[in-house]
Amino acid sequence: QVQLVESGGGLVQPGGSLRLSCAASGFTLDYYAIGWFRQAPGKEREGGSCISRSDDSTYYADSVKGRFTISRDNAKNTVYLQMNSLKPEDTAVYYCAADSSPWATVQAMCVAPPVILDGMDYWGKGTLVTVSS
Repeated sequence: QVQLVESGGGLVQPGGSLRLSCAASGFTLDYYAIGWFRQAPGKEREGGSCISRSDDSTYYADSVKGRFTISRDNAKNTVYLQMNSLKPEDTAVYYCAADSSPWATVQAMCVAPPVILDGMDYWGKGTLVTVSS
């Protein structure tokens, strides 16, 4: 079965850390750019962290830059999102997406409009992150 499965979400206090995982089955992540996107209640989906398929270059939205780190382990067919110094405004459902398009830059993937995001090759079902004391 071809799918992406996120895990690692949960409840964490402000200032805490979580590591999200995005595991692929049925296909190989090596050939895909990967992005972590999030959607908070009542807000639009936004791109946060993306990693290219070619040279592992990364892009981070200003809201997470310096706090989040995206990485990939091709041997495990998994991409990770290390989230540190979490804030209440980081509360959201986090989704990973994989796409084989020849993005000009990894930033282009992260800031693509919703109509383009919806057309990406694979999406996971999401994992909820709640940052609260």
